[in-house]
Amino acid sequence: MAGLQIKTRSNGEITLQEETVRKFKESLRGELIRIGDARYDDARSIWNAMIDRRPALITSCLGVADVVTCVNFAREHGITLSIKGGGHNISGLAVCDGGLMLDMSRMRGVWVDPSTRTARAQGGCLLGDVDRETQIHGLGAVLGFISNTGIAGLTLGGGFGYLTRRFGWTSDSVLSMDVVTAGGSVVRASEKRTATSFGLSAAAAEWSRASSTGSFPLGLKSSPAQSRGPPRMLAGCSTCTAA
Repeated sequence: MAGLQIKTRSNGEITLQEETVRKFKESLRGELIRIGDARYDDARSIWNAMIDRRPALITSCLGVADVVTCVNFAREHGITLSIKGGGHNISGLAVCDGGLMLDMSRMRGVWVDPSTRTARAQGGCLLGDVDRETQIHGLGAVLGFISNTGIAGLTLGGGFGYLTRRFGWTSDSVLSMDVVTAGGSVVRASEKRTATSFGLSAAAAEWSRASSTGSFPLGLKSSPAQSRGPPRMLAGCSTCTAA
């Protein structure tokens, strides 16, 4: 039975037996997509349409366990791994040619705690996902300009937006990150826990690290007591209140 040709980290190529691919697929809660599948072209597409790379496998992760499974599989077989958050990077780093693409774009949960003015957001979230959930509480996070940018890439790159002049960079406001390491461990990186992993530049450079969830502080956008409806962000710190 013919196997699946897939690229290695050393720029070589190996053959994965179909039984190996089948077991990998069964170990995932999300979807495993291959060349020729109906969703393949849509799954490999990113914001920069000039990028036309073709991964051998794409995993549509639904949770942290899927992320860990993908990282372990890539490490154990020595194969090339790329990681897609929002897919907005202009150079197309999310998409590898011939390797395994770890797609977190379906991991877009956002949980807001208005009492502590913090939000937790999964690694596949776009800026608009976070804004939508924070604004119903009259809060807003320090993010970028474009709502379809991914929060993971924005944060690892520093993150400059409407609120930066007043509140600093997006990376300045990160409280913690749940990180899947190259060894497949899940760690909480913050100033108090795993401080050596909290450098965002180091996290961005590690080929197989994936941030599954991040925690951000939120600024008050309007007084809920004075609002007749949820605030709507217009630009920067300007908001209007729904009647």
